[in-house]
Amino acid sequence: MKVLLINSEPIDYTIAYANGLAPHVETVAILPRKRYEKLRPWIDPRVQLELVDWPRNRSARNPAFLVELTRRIRAHRPDVVHLLSNTAPWLNAAVPFWRGARLVTTVHDVALHPGDRETSRLPGWGSRLLARQSGDIVVHGKGLRAAAAEVFGKSRDRVHVLQHPAIRRYAEQARKQGMTRTRPADQVVMLLYGRIFAYKGLETLIRAEAMIDPRLRGLRIVIAGRGDDPRALSHLMGDPSRYEIHRGFIEDAATARLFTEADMVLLPYDEASQSGVLHVAATFGKPVVVTDVGELRATVEPNGLGLVVPPRNPEALARALVRLAGNAAERARFGENARLWSEGENAPCRIGASAVTLYREMIARGDSPSSERMPPPTTDPDCPPGVVPP
Repeated sequence: MKVLLINSEPIDYTIAYANGLAPHVETVAILPRKRYEKLRPWIDPRVQLELVDWPRNRSARNPAFLVELTRRIRAHRPDVVHLLSNTAPWLNAAVPFWRGARLVTTVHDVALHPGDRETSRLPGWGSRLLARQSGDIVVHGKGLRAAAAEVFGKSRDRVHVLQHPAIRRYAEQARKQGMTRTRPADQVVMLLYGRIFAYKGLETLIRAEAMIDPRLRGLRIVIAGRGDDPRALSHLMGDPSRYEIHRGFIEDAATARLFTEADMVLLPYDEASQSGVLHVAATFGKPVVVTDVGELRATVEPNGLGLVVPPRNPEALARALVRLAGNAAERARFGENARLWSEGENAPCRIGASAVTLYREMIARGDSPSSERMPPPTTDPDCPPGVVPP
């Protein structure tokens, strides 16, 4: 079987998915040169990587790009073309010409997140049409399946669940560079990382911090990423000196350092579907505190990765933060569970094995109505069987 992957963003997901697929089938990835050229070392050499000049959405070069992209696809004659996101609107014009291969699209977010200014710039019709033109859709959780079927006009047997794979490259970079935690021993570091928009629960976190007893020394809240300015909410902070803020794009080495230094990772989201940050934190063996939105509870609780609290509830979040901050043994237990999960059930190669099973069923048109893919056992030394945390 030959599978051809196409995507621009999200970058970390694309790399993890391609790396997970490569041990199992012939894998080709057509990706934007500008975004992926410097990331070649993190892509499995078994992936046949084709880097192309991918125009911006408003560029007049898009028609010529689509002609070249279609030529490449036809030359490869893949069994499956998998779009790893549905957020490139121009691809809609080329899809009708990709005949002969099964077309699958991964939908990361069925609905637009509140306050997500970056995604809101894209035409909503483009993402909807791309999903509707695809024979099958992949989402990252059972809770998203019914919503995706309704929004994109699909029967439920054409909407499938594949776990989001662990994102390993930052933890691998930290190990290669010999990074170790250098913070003072009496400091407990809580990390909020990623795109800091309204739905990420920044205000909930700040209100929760203000409720924490000022006598609790050593508490440090690190906020890192592009988006909204946390300082705009400084009037809500209990103790502004607790905060360390890194605004803007965070380079890979800095990302590796931030997760290395953290004692726990926070996902206090007001709304979400799944989270790539969770899949980075696990590879560092970091416990998490998440809110019960999207697929977060379904991911965190069964695998023992951390604590789950209601969304938009500063009091509950404050209690969870104090609990983990004061219990190093519990943090260590959750963190070890997370590491085992990222290396076992959630390992990219295990998700890749599940994807191959799904592709075969799609081609045979023998889709199971449940369509939830769990990684099958494998003897591939590069893809160890899963380890279930205690």
